[in-house]
This record gives sequence, C-alpha cells and structure tokens, in this order.
Amino acid sequence: MGFGQFLASPELKLKVITYRDVFQDSAKESSRFGEEYERLSAIIRLDPKDISKLAIKEGETVIVKNNFGKVVVKAQRSVYEEEHPGIAYMVNSPWSNALVPDETGGTGVPKFKEFEATAQGAKSEKVTGIKDIF
Repeated sequence: MGFGQFLASPELKLKVITYRDVFQDSAKESSRFGEEYERLSAIIRLDPKDISKLAIKEGETVIVKNNFGKVVVKAQRSVYEEEHPGIAYMVNSPWSNALVPDETGGTGVPKFKEFEATAQGAKSEKVTGIKDIF
C-alpha cells in the first residue's frame, strides 16, 4: 500500500456543455438499457490539461457532481483541438440530465445546455448504471 492512496483526489470546477451525438442516438434506439448506449453516453470529454490536473488517465472513471446530482462516468479526451481547460462536454443523456439544475430563471425550462459541476477521479468506482439514475 502506498501513502498516496489515502490522499483525496484533486477536485476540479467545470462548466459542462451538453451536445447531441448521432452514434449515441442510434444506440439509444437499439436499446436504451444496452451496453453500447451506456458506453457512448456515460462519458465526460475533458481538455487534456484537465485530465492531468485530475491525476487520472483517459478511460478512468470520474465523479461528476453538483448540488443537483452525482454520477460516475468515464473520462475521455476532448475531440476539440483548441485548448479549453475548465470546460467539459457531456452528451445529452440520463447521465448529464442527472446534473441539470432545476432552476429555470423564470423561463420554466431548466438549463440543459450548460451547467456547472465538479469532477474528481473516482479510483475504482464503477460507472453509474442507467437503472440507478432512473
């Protein structure tokens, strides 16, 4: 056992932007509770610098949380070539929806497109299952 296992993982504040993905939509049509849908949906895309700050590797699990929810998803490197530290991307899915604030600012519609959250390496935690979200 190393001493480092007792230290808390770094926590990073993020602005999360949600987006649509045609491959994930197709997997949802095949089986909303299937492995393919989860693999394409339970992810957060991070700037390489943020992956480094979290002291994780691509493909490892991350706890993403805010005052409205908490999910464990897999970290992936962002597909954007421009640097965007502090900004993360999640596909529209039950995993991102679990974090959407219920505040509407008087519009009656929650802010699905953009919200704030924190991320922290999840060590050996498994991805939150879709049945756990519902």
